[in-house]
Amino acid sequence: MAKDLRINREIRAASVRVIDMEGKQLGVISLTDALAEAAKAGLDLVEVSPTAAPPVCRIMDYGKFRYQQSKKVQVSKKSQTVIQVKEIRLRPKTEAHDLEVKVKHVRKFLEQHNKVKISMMFRGREIAYTDIGRKIMEDIKNTLADGCVIDQQPKLEGRNMIMILSPKK
Repeated sequence: MAKDLRINREIRAASVRVIDMEGKQLGVISLTDALAEAAKAGLDLVEVSPTAAPPVCRIMDYGKFRYQQSKKVQVSKKSQTVIQVKEIRLRPKTEAHDLEVKVKHVRKFLEQHNKVKISMMFRGREIAYTDIGRKIMEDIKNTLADGCVIDQQPKLEGRNMIMILSPKK
């Protein structure tokens, strides 16, 4: 935002509306008078609204203004955390040790404050054994119950059984 602002001699208008350091309007004055006022205060004349008629300029310390703007941007970026949905895929025939490893991965994702989607895929005739898949999902849910919130209970969607977990806050 601060990069496209014109300062001091870069301002092209003959007369400008000037606002001083305290925010008071000094009115519409010539550019040379406005530059003299800014120089008298030891500050810069910054064009804040170039599209207005006449353009609006403010007397301020431009370096300090740019610094404050960059700090605002940093704070806003810092406060924006992106929550990703991580997916763990299982099958009804997944062995016990493999399930333990997958549960460790789920815990790691939850510790990183990501949501986790656990998908149980049924291929071919396995679709007849959704009860086995549901039991495995319930076991996983009971194992992870202390560290997460269940957003979506195990639910069969087509050939996949899906459960969504999110970290406790």
